[in-house]
Amino acid sequence: MVLLADSHPALLEGIRGLLGAVFDSVVMVSDEESLMEALPRLDPDLVVVDQSLRVAQESNVITLLKKYDSEIRIIALSTYHGPVFMKQCMSSGASGYVLKRSAAKDLVKAVEEVLRGGTFVTSDIGTS
Repeated sequence: MVLLADSHPALLEGIRGLLGAVFDSVVMVSDEESLMEALPRLDPDLVVVDQSLRVAQESNVITLLKKYDSEIRIIALSTYHGPVFMKQCMSSGASGYVLKRSAAKDLVKAVEEVLRGGTFVTSDIGTS
């Protein structure tokens, strides 16, 4: 089961369609409160989260998730193509970093790699 967290409803539906090919169950949430309520109830295999999802008490959503469960597998979705954002997400504990614009070609590959215990970074990360 995958938990998908993003505050953009249209994007959630598109990503849900992609993930439906890999998971029997994809649950969508759109804010921090719903995310934190869903985690203990659903015990997801993977969380795919918009790295810019606003959280109240932590510097970013990935830090919040890792504080909740240090073993949780996370793929960050982002509109930011610079390596600074990717490095921040990965150092916070994400196992994958996928640009939203590359999700159609990269997200399923990222999911497969992260579930095998590896890491995945979208290949078209910029240089600045």
